[in-house]
Amino acid sequence: MSGHSKWSKIKRQKAVSDVKKSKYFSKAAALIVIAAREKGGDPSTNPALRLVIEKAKAFDQARHRRN
Repeated sequence: MSGHSKWSKIKRQKAVSDVKKSKYFSKAAALIVIAAREKGGDPSTNPALRLVIEKAKAFDQARHRRN
């Protein structure tokens, strides 16, 4: 029964989900920077920035990564 431990299954699933999250978080961070550069860093006056931040929140991106 080698290779059938609970941790090995979790490790594989976690690796797949971590890659997906990493790609999304990198893209979201870049979009936040672009939106902030275009029209300022205040989400109340920048609808594009507000939209990107809301999407990042919906995907459970950590607050310190969004700021």
